[in-house]
Amino acid sequence: MGELYLVRHGQANSGATTEEDYDRLSPLGHRQAAYLGEWLRGHEAGFDLVIAGGMRRHRETAEGMGFTPALFDPRLNEMDYFSLARDREVHHGVPQPQSEDDFATHIPGTIRAWHDAQINGSEPFATFESRIHDALKEAAKPGKRVLCVTSGGVIAMVMRRALGLGPEQMAHVVLPIFNSSLHRFRIRPEGTYLMSFNAIPHLEAPERVSARTHL
Repeated sequence: MGELYLVRHGQANSGATTEEDYDRLSPLGHRQAAYLGEWLRGHEAGFDLVIAGGMRRHRETAEGMGFTPALFDPRLNEMDYFSLARDREVHHGVPQPQSEDDFATHIPGTIRAWHDAQINGSEPFATFESRIHDALKEAAKPGKRVLCVTSGGVIAMVMRRALGLGPEQMAHVVLPIFNSSLHRFRIRPEGTYLMSFNAIPHLEAPERVSARTHL
């Protein structure tokens, strides 16, 4: 049996209005990454392979954790939610989210519209799904321990595949994912099995409550 550890990047520039501006860690995001790297070295065995998406926030998170990915794979990049939100506003008249509360009500409808090809953003839903599946199928093998630094939408898509989730359920998975959270899957020849979701053992201490963020 193999194991796949997915890590969501640390807090990015949450006040951004474009994907380019969002794609960098905040000072807190750098601390979150360092906390997680310290925890992994103290509580987990080593990994056979470390990979990351190709975005700046993925690279900065891996570096902050103290890991050097063997591969930066753009197939593990996040969906471009800014493009999806713009498409939905233009074609369906739905305003773009302005706050965390707005986002919580916005994302389920957006994921459903994307899934149903009512909007495409920068890529179709099916392309997003297949590129993630292909990348992880190549990396995660029975008998190997793989660490992957990526984004919340990618993690939700892996959950969709492992648990057979519909688009609304996938959206509900995205919403609670913490920055720098850890998600573990068991890899067997017959499929991928969820072992743990949204773990933040490195942020459990009371003095780190303020470091628990979603955006």
